[in-house]
Amino acid sequence: MTVQLNKFDNATELNAAFAEEIAQKLTQGIEQNGAASLLVSGGNTPKALFSVLKYKDLDWSKVTIALVDDRWVTLDDPASNETMVRQNLLQENAAAAHFIGMKTSHENAFDAVSTVTTNMQNIQMPFDVVILGMGEDGHTASIFPCCAQLDEGLTTKDLILATEPTTAPHQRMTFSKAALLNSKQLYLHLVGENKEAVLNQVRESNDERKAPINAFLNQDKVPMTIMLATSK
Repeated sequence: MTVQLNKFDNATELNAAFAEEIAQKLTQGIEQNGAASLLVSGGNTPKALFSVLKYKDLDWSKVTIALVDDRWVTLDDPASNETMVRQNLLQENAAAAHFIGMKTSHENAFDAVSTVTTNMQNIQMPFDVVILGMGEDGHTASIFPCCAQLDEGLTTKDLILATEPTTAPHQRMTFSKAALLNSKQLYLHLVGENKEAVLNQVRESNDERKAPINAFLNQDKVPMTIMLATSK
């Protein structure tokens, strides 16, 4: 399956087009199944997209939103992806959406896998839209090339796993490769010339262990669209 590349001059143009496309796909899911599911990524890149998406006119009450992954920190920690989503996406029209967070009261992420798995089984699958990000090391979700759980993340049939990268802080909770591929549409959301350079590097290789994003770029199960803005 060919990966589609949609390239924009700046993030403003990307966010307008991307938010409209996401809204259309969620609306299609609602029309077909009575509900729709959206998996989003954390970090700083999606904030501007969320600021547009949250105003889209659709039946958000029938949309369930979850994170692709999250850092195992409390919700008052600036590193919490859940808090970022609550502050930037679950507002305005999108405040009516149902959100399922990953963080539980467990101190250790590895002790919480069973609980998080149970919680996430309530999301309609296949997911209507999954939005991935990519790190400078080619990681996506919290499947890092440096972590001891790399092979598990790429091969397990389980929905959820905990990871502990050696090159980034915090334990993580993440959907597995298999779970993320149980979707109707994958997107890779990138902003900046540096991310474009990393993308070009990883696409030269088929090694998903060195750059786990390749597990999603080099597959023929789910349509994948790269949404790339060369500047902010």
